[in-house]
Amino acid sequence: MRNTIKITTAVLAAGALTLGLTACGSEEESGSDASGPLTVAASPVPHAEILNFVKDNLAEKAGLDLEVKEVTDYVTPNTSTEDGSVDANYFQTQAYLDDFNKKNGTHIVPAGDVHLEPLGLYSEKVKEADELKSGATIAIPNDTINEGRALQLLAANKIITIKDGVGFGATPSDITGNPKKLKFKELEAAQTPRALADVDAAVVNGNYAIGADLQPAEDALVLESAEGNPHANFLAVKEGNEDDPRVKKLAELLTSDEVKKFIDDKYAGSVVAAF
Repeated sequence: MRNTIKITTAVLAAGALTLGLTACGSEEESGSDASGPLTVAASPVPHAEILNFVKDNLAEKAGLDLEVKEVTDYVTPNTSTEDGSVDANYFQTQAYLDDFNKKNGTHIVPAGDVHLEPLGLYSEKVKEADELKSGATIAIPNDTINEGRALQLLAANKIITIKDGVGFGATPSDITGNPKKLKFKELEAAQTPRALADVDAAVVNGNYAIGADLQPAEDALVLESAEGNPHANFLAVKEGNEDDPRVKKLAELLTSDEVKKFIDDKYAGSVVAAF
């Protein structure tokens, strides 16, 4: 029987607040208790769904005791992994992790790519991107990397142009061409699908799109290409715990043929296996 625990930002706030008090001591510690269950914080869709498939179908046979904790924001999983509240997390890309570690002094490292969630532009007002009217408002994620991905997506589809070389660190101030005089509303990534009724369009992360009953492969006006995309989502742990046998076993299961088939069958191109 599946035992999934949902955690909100408020519930885990204490773990985040104690990060500053425990960071110095935790740097001196090595490894984690490999005798208990492996606890993984994950976004509900598709990360926790994929983990729960592993838990329900593969983990017991492989001798892995897996506990899945659903988290709805992009901060708590890393702070909880850093302070030891959880053993690992599964929700992010390398660019996001690099930026998070730099800004927060955390020591999280990847432990194996699993899947890609293409970022997409969605609208309840128009059916094609070129139907956006002059002065239209587009909601975009406000965290550094996903905002840059959103702007790069719009630039790749000739909706705007942005400065050369800014990469995924692009912000609205880097826009050099905006023929439709679009306005940008910066929101927490989780809020972008909920804003669709109030804006003309929104760039939404794949996991939040699926969670809002959007089908990226069918509903997106424009969608990131999966080919050559550097934004695979991966299992992550605190530095020093990469060799935990439970982590290695989970990484192996997450890249199994069974998980690839589950991803292909369940998400029909909206989530793509990255292995």
